[in-house]
Amino acid sequence: MTRSLPETLLHERRAIRTLTLPGLIRLVTEIDDNGPISHRRGSLQGAFGDLTPGQLRHAIDVARDLGLVHADEQVPDRYRLTASGEALAEVYDTAARWARARHFPDASTDFVTRVQHTLQLHSRSRHTFGSSLEQPAPDQVLTEFLQANPRVLNHTDARSAQERAEAGRAA
Repeated sequence: MTRSLPETLLHERRAIRTLTLPGLIRLVTEIDDNGPISHRRGSLQGAFGDLTPGQLRHAIDVARDLGLVHADEQVPDRYRLTASGEALAEVYDTAARWARARHFPDASTDFVTRVQHTLQLHSRSRHTFGSSLEQPAPDQVLTEFLQANPRVLNHTDARSAQERAEAGRAA
């Protein structure tokens, strides 16, 4: 007999799967690190030249749907982070710092992969991160983010084909 997971845990796992999309991680951290992305011709694709136009469009759509990015065609700074987007950037930074300090998943891993693996640990076990005496553990910061942003938890019920395609490629 197979026991099903509680509904809240399923929503959390779906949210983490969405938050670990390489294009979304790249978009949020790029804006957080370098400021808003302008309307200048080619500035968007120039910042994300290693992402396909489809991956980039999907990342922007997800970020807008989740309320992480404000996009306005009429202002010079076309894409900028909302307060929720800034909070998610902090989750990503915390996860990457934690992983880098522990060489997780290995010493030569890039930022996106570190974030993905660390947040995915959270969905497998909340006790994987060690003692609560550490600097803000990624699971604590992620839990706080998800509680403060219920829109993320309720975003999607199923993975789209685009998410599946993007999930397989670290940007």
